[in-house]
Amino acid sequence: MRPLVAHIDLDALRHNYQLACSCAPQSRSVAVIKADAYGHGALECAHALEADVPAFAVASIEEALHLRSGGITKPIILLEGIFSADELTLVDQHGFWISVHSEWQVTALLAFSPRQPIPVWLKVDSGMHRLGFSPKEAPAVWQQLANAPQVTALHLMSHFATADAHEGSYFNQQMSILTELAEQLKAPLCLANSPATLAWPAAHGDWNRPGVMLYGSDPLEVANDITRQLRPVMSLRSEIIALRELEAGESVGYGGRWRAERRSKIAVVAAGYGDGYDRHAVDGTPVLVNGQRCAIAGKVSMDMLTVDVTDIPDAAIGSEVVLWGASVDGAVLPVDEVARYCDTISYTLLTGVLPRAPRRYHGACV
Repeated sequence: MRPLVAHIDLDALRHNYQLACSCAPQSRSVAVIKADAYGHGALECAHALEADVPAFAVASIEEALHLRSGGITKPIILLEGIFSADELTLVDQHGFWISVHSEWQVTALLAFSPRQPIPVWLKVDSGMHRLGFSPKEAPAVWQQLANAPQVTALHLMSHFATADAHEGSYFNQQMSILTELAEQLKAPLCLANSPATLAWPAAHGDWNRPGVMLYGSDPLEVANDITRQLRPVMSLRSEIIALRELEAGESVGYGGRWRAERRSKIAVVAAGYGDGYDRHAVDGTPVLVNGQRCAIAGKVSMDMLTVDVTDIPDAAIGSEVVLWGASVDGAVLPVDEVARYCDTISYTLLTGVLPRAPRRYHGACV
């Protein structure tokens, strides 16, 4: 079989979830597993976490139904709510929770007759300017929902625009708006995403929503003692499938972007943008070969990429190549570091790994 495999460490996933809980021991932490658990496999990750989590969060009802059909029984919240009124029948049937961020959703909910009241998280736009009612609109909508027989377990929800930043002025501005509103409404809060969970205790409400940190990625601009405890969940590994000796001045790959400055040894690796590895990776993007750091040389192709292994004498056909994550021997290449060389973020790399790279699951909970 082609050697490229995305190895998923479910023990690391559970470790990272427990780390999120330890950051905010007075809060309940929803496990965010939208976008197929950030590319890791939503159903497998949900089964690994279900004994520990009070609820899961996804983006859409399709994602929620996938979990239910796979045997997940814990509450599931739809972070973007319903996309059409007829979805409320499925919400009621399967016991989903919903966010409400638009007037039409309120109207649809109040016109519906559920078998049991539906838990609702009212989304307020405190400064992200994406979804949610304005702070001025929110009190009237809150009272409308609080008095509705269709609604139970009403919470106030928002999203931070800059919680990943070391400088906190805009974060504090959003927190001030939300704190004042929560006091006015006597509302339980669900605010903290991964960076707020890790770095902003003031945002730890009744519920938190850790997402990318569960998968071992550090979402902060500046790492702290907590983020250094995160463990990579996905290790994207392949092997060397060919070796080439180049003389000084010879080039590699499409467009001849990389040119040897000395006599060099180039390894061809079975991985490319057809597998989801980012084509924007520049020369010098790190990889691990036999646990040792080296670098991409030349443009990424659809099925292959090339690496300068001149300084790795034991590099051979069949040698392990780690594109991000952990090697078999435990050396680690953070996905966040690779993302910086690709001028992107870890979320893009992790969710971009295509089905052609099979997932293999490891850990005590498999």
